[in-house]
Amino acid sequence: MTILGVLGSALLRPCQSLWLRANRPQTFGVCDVMVSRSLTIVSLACAGSLLGWSASAESLPRSKQLSLSLGMEAAMEAVTVCEKSGYRVAATVVDQSGLIKAVAKGDRAPPHTLDSSRGKAYAAVSLGPNFNESTTSAIVARVSNGAAFGPLQHLPGVFLVPGGVVIKSGEDVIGAIGVGGAPGGDKDEVCAQAAVAKIADRLK
Repeated sequence: MTILGVLGSALLRPCQSLWLRANRPQTFGVCDVMVSRSLTIVSLACAGSLLGWSASAESLPRSKQLSLSLGMEAAMEAVTVCEKSGYRVAATVVDQSGLIKAVAKGDRAPPHTLDSSRGKAYAAVSLGPNFNESTTSAIVARVSNGAAFGPLQHLPGVFLVPGGVVIKSGEDVIGAIGVGGAPGGDKDEVCAQAAVAKIADRLK
């Protein structure tokens, strides 16, 4: 018997007891008959509650999560790759809800790189699934000549320029990384893609 079955049996015993009391032969008056009917209603309510509880417990959703350790590794890798090319950058990793998971700011990277890297990561994880794109450069290419570009640029927290890359586990988006500080978003994005590639084998 499963754990759910054991719990269900344990919780059902009081209801069974009420049902037995409610359905045994009655030799008393009108008041006792009314009590019997009330107990029957209570026992049916107990059984219904147990069935509802069982169904809801079995349908709890499962979602993949980006671990803190992988997020930190990706952020550090992005900074390291950019530093090898002489770029002083910051990298920010967000989870699937756009919340910051890890941040790495390279030595002597300007302060604004923290904001730009976070905005690129947020743009990637927010808009990437909508446009079925994995990078902010691809999103920009899709919308730059359309009416949606202006409104999208002004969404709170969104920095819609190249440099953001979606992080996936299979087909599920579990986060994104943004890099800011290189002389060009295309160069930021190379570092971000290298970071995702570094942890890709552990995202399956």
